[in-house]
Amino acid sequence: MPATLTTVNAILKEVYEKQIQDQLQSETVGLKRIETTSDGITQNVGGKYVVFPIRIARNAGVGARGENEALPTAGNQGYAAGQVSLKYLYGSVQLTGQTIELADKDFQAFASALQMEMDGLKSDLAKDQNRQFWGTNTGTLATTTTVTTANTFTATNVQYLEVGQIVDVIDGTTLGNATPTVKANGTARTIASIVAATGVVTFVGASTVTTASGDILVRTGNANRELTGLSQIVASSGTLYNINPGTTPQWVSTVDSNGGTLRALSEGLMILQCDRVRQLGSKVSVIFVNLGVRRAYFNLLVQQRRYTNTQEFEGGFTGLAFTTDSGDIPVVVDVDCPLNKMFFLTEPMMKLYRDADWAFMDRDGSTWQRVIGYDAYQATMYTYQEIGTHKRNSHALMSDLTEG
Repeated sequence: MPATLTTVNAILKEVYEKQIQDQLQSETVGLKRIETTSDGITQNVGGKYVVFPIRIARNAGVGARGENEALPTAGNQGYAAGQVSLKYLYGSVQLTGQTIELADKDFQAFASALQMEMDGLKSDLAKDQNRQFWGTNTGTLATTTTVTTANTFTATNVQYLEVGQIVDVIDGTTLGNATPTVKANGTARTIASIVAATGVVTFVGASTVTTASGDILVRTGNANRELTGLSQIVASSGTLYNINPGTTPQWVSTVDSNGGTLRALSEGLMILQCDRVRQLGSKVSVIFVNLGVRRAYFNLLVQQRRYTNTQEFEGGFTGLAFTTDSGDIPVVVDVDCPLNKMFFLTEPMMKLYRDADWAFMDRDGSTWQRVIGYDAYQATMYTYQEIGTHKRNSHALMSDLTEG
C-alpha cells in the first residue's frame, strides 16, 4: 500500500513525539534537575494558571507567662497567593509538496528528508528551551550600551546569538509594557554575522536601526512571552508570580554582587551563600555554573592541592563537589548558564509546571497543514509550561566572578 499523508501523520506522532521528549530531557541540563508536574494547573478565561499559597509569617501567639497572667493573644500563620501563568511554546517544521510526493514514489527518500528536518527541530527546541531556563520572560538575547545608527547592533554579550537567527530590536525603555516597542527597521532582522571580540552583530540588508543604551534583541515576536527563567526568579527585587517584595519582603533571593567589578572566586564566598540560604530555612542542593566559572572553581581546588576528580551525583550528573559541613553539593556545568555567575538552588522548591508534554498540533484531525499560497505543508509542535518556585528565598546568586 502506498504511503499517504494519513500514514505519514501516524509516523510523525508515534515516532517523533517520543524522540523529541527524550532529546529534550537529555540535552537540557538545568531543566532535567527540576521536577516536572501538572499538579494545580487550572484553566480560566484568558489562559492556564497555577495558583499556590506561600507562607510568609509565623503564628505570633506564643510566649512565656507567670502564674495567673493573661495567655498570649491567639495568632495565625501568614500567607500570600502566587499565580503562575503558563507560557506557550511552539516549534514548526515545513516540507514542500515535492518532498511529500516522495512518500508515494520513494518512501525511504521521504523518510530521510523527514528525519533531517525532525532532528533539526529537536535540537533547536532543546537549545532554546534551555536558554529560556536561564533568562527572563522578556526574552532578552543581548543588550547594548552603544548608541548607533547602522545595520548593526553592538551587544555587551553574544552568548545567546547565532548567525541566521531572526530577531527584533526592542526599545529597552518599553519592556514594562505588555507589548514592547520594536525599533524602526528593527522587525524580523536576520543576523548575518557576529564578531565575538567586539560584540558587533550585522543584519542582512542595508536598512539602518537607531539603537540606544538598554535596547535589546529578542527572537521575533518573543518579547515578554518567554518562560520565567532563573535570572528573574533568583533576584533580590521585582514582582514575581504576582507577589511583590515591597509588601512581602521575604519574597526575594539572596544576591551577592560586586557592583559590576569582577572579583576572584573563593570558597569563603561560596559557603557564605549556602549559609544565607540555610539561615532562611532551606538547603542548597546544586550549584550551577557555566564553563568559565567552572574553570575558576577547578583552578581554586588545584591551587589548594585538593583532589579534583569529578564525582557522580544523584540523577546521573557528574561534576566537581563543593564540600560543606552538611555534605557535598554538586557543582554542575550548563553551557547556557549566564557568564560570571554562580547559582545556588534548592531544587525541591522549584517546579516545571506543564499542562502536557510536547505534542503535534492536530486539533482539526491532521498533523500536516497546507501553507496557504504555497506547495508546502507544515507541522507544529507545542507545549504549555512555566517554571515556578514556592520559596524564592531558598535560592541565591553570586555574580561578578572572574572566569578561569
